[in-house]
Amino acid sequence: MTFQANNIKGASSLPGQVDYRLARRFLVNEFKRARLSRLDVCDAHPELVRAATGVGTPTDELCPICEEANLTHVTYAFGQGLSAQGKLVHAMGEVDRLRRSPRESACYVVEVCTNCRWNHLAKVFVLGGSKKPSVARQQTN
Repeated sequence: MTFQANNIKGASSLPGQVDYRLARRFLVNEFKRARLSRLDVCDAHPELVRAATGVGTPTDELCPICEEANLTHVTYAFGQGLSAQGKLVHAMGEVDRLRRSPRESACYVVEVCTNCRWNHLAKVFVLGGSKKPSVARQQTN
């Protein structure tokens, strides 16, 4: 008998998503307990801040560090056929194109505060690879 994730009740046939909320919560709590300084957590690269300002997706979530500005999400895609530095995804059309692509792309969503330069990896997910997976054959002993 073969085992496939989509045979489990409620499971999706789409690839999973890794969420980094627990790591984020730990880091924010360490900052609020004064175990980490603002310099330790507010270290976004200037290009990331520029991307957040120029093409990021604004959110309604307040920055957990400065509590003065809302966070912005910036999405990068990495995969075969894309630039080695990754592709900055800034339009829904690009997401749809990656989703329909026969090649898989790993997408990374980073939350950024353009005010204090806080940044944290929010989630990772895979798009594309639209080829149908081969069916696993039943093994006989």
